[in-house]
Amino acid sequence: MLELTAKPLTPDAFASFGEVLDARTSPSFSINAGRTQRHHDLAKVETLGENGHTLINIFVSQPVSLPLKLTFLERHPLGSQAFMPLNQERFIVVVAPPGEAINPQDVRAFVTDGRQGVNYRAGTWHAIQSVLAREGEFIVVDRGGEGNNCEEYPLDITVTLSE
Repeated sequence: MLELTAKPLTPDAFASFGEVLDARTSPSFSINAGRTQRHHDLAKVETLGENGHTLINIFVSQPVSLPLKLTFLERHPLGSQAFMPLNQERFIVVVAPPGEAINPQDVRAFVTDGRQGVNYRAGTWHAIQSVLAREGEFIVVDRGGEGNNCEEYPLDITVTLSE
């Protein structure tokens, strides 16, 4: 059984798995006659393989209980997957580097502050959506198209928060 304590999500700590999406810390510029700040090109959207295309989705997730018990991680080998909360929902992020197998020593857990999103790079192992405290709505950008783009790896993990 792998036991993890989710630490605060930061761009540096998450860099090997993808990008943190956060308008408070990203560069921006003014558009729309000065009424809008555009936080531009925050993550690389990957749509690999034949006939891949970008999907924009809304996910509605039910809250989890702590400690969080996970029995697998999943990955999407043909595309990235971004999650951005719509209503400042905090959520747990559990990740492991790409590869055919997962080394438990490489698994990391983070907790967002409710205004951060994440973009998992293609092939990055990650937990299913794990929103805290209340139902959560997320804009999700990922890959559609031909091919098997979801694989699961069995792994018993328990996650707590570092508060």
